[in-house]
Amino acid sequence: MSSTKEIAITVEGPAWPVPSLREPRYSQSLERGLAILSCFTPQRPVQGIADIADELGMSRSTTHRYVITLVALGYLEQGASRKYRLGLRVTDLGMSALNSTGLREHSHSYLEELRRRTGFTVSLSVLDGADIVYIDRARSFRRGQSMIDLDLQPGSRLPAYCTSMGKLLLAHLPVGERDERIAEMTLTKHGPNTIMSKSALRKELDDVFEFGLAVNDQELAPELYSISAPVRDGTREVLAAVNMATHSSMISLGELVDELGPHLISTADQISARLGYRREDEL
Repeated sequence: MSSTKEIAITVEGPAWPVPSLREPRYSQSLERGLAILSCFTPQRPVQGIADIADELGMSRSTTHRYVITLVALGYLEQGASRKYRLGLRVTDLGMSALNSTGLREHSHSYLEELRRRTGFTVSLSVLDGADIVYIDRARSFRRGQSMIDLDLQPGSRLPAYCTSMGKLLLAHLPVGERDERIAEMTLTKHGPNTIMSKSALRKELDDVFEFGLAVNDQELAPELYSISAPVRDGTREVLAAVNMATHSSMISLGELVDELGPHLISTADQISARLGYRREDEL
């Protein structure tokens, strides 16, 4: 009888630890294909055969064979520079994974209701590394909203440090993990008020944690205001963030926080309740 154990699989170079696999049934070909896809990150979205081969310790001919197969299946696509990027089939898988979490199912009706009551765009996202990933978005059709829409949709990614949802999610990480993620960030200017200092970012996250609401004052784009509130699960951990975004011509930032902040927090609490969260006064 075979036993389940920690094993290391070697692919023409480095050994990659693969936990809890039954060795006789392990597919090295599948591992290689998935390892190639994993080479493409937000920091390195476009790569050539040599880049991938060097990173994985595979020969270039073997790498090319796997890449061509992934292109044929739609998981990679080749650009004019003869380099490669992730294809739409990967996006489809990512959206299937996001949907499988149940977050979209639990939240969608609440986002739509808040959008209907306020007239502003409402979104839900989770943290993935140094980025946020949009899970759902209820888009406003009010005049002016299109100017700050940025063509965002479920599956879109943005840097966490210059978004209200990203700052809220970073603020609720354990301090050590938060510092590690900040250390790996490269702060780039996106809007007139983008935070460009890591020490200032840490101070901002401390304030967000204390206040319970995150604010974005034209940090992502000019004339864009947004506020975010936490969505918690049954263990009281912050799982996601919900936000409301508006053009600065429609409402002042102070009014957005004071008048609509309570409505946003109420929506976040309703979604959290669907995920098993109970406030302390309900326990």
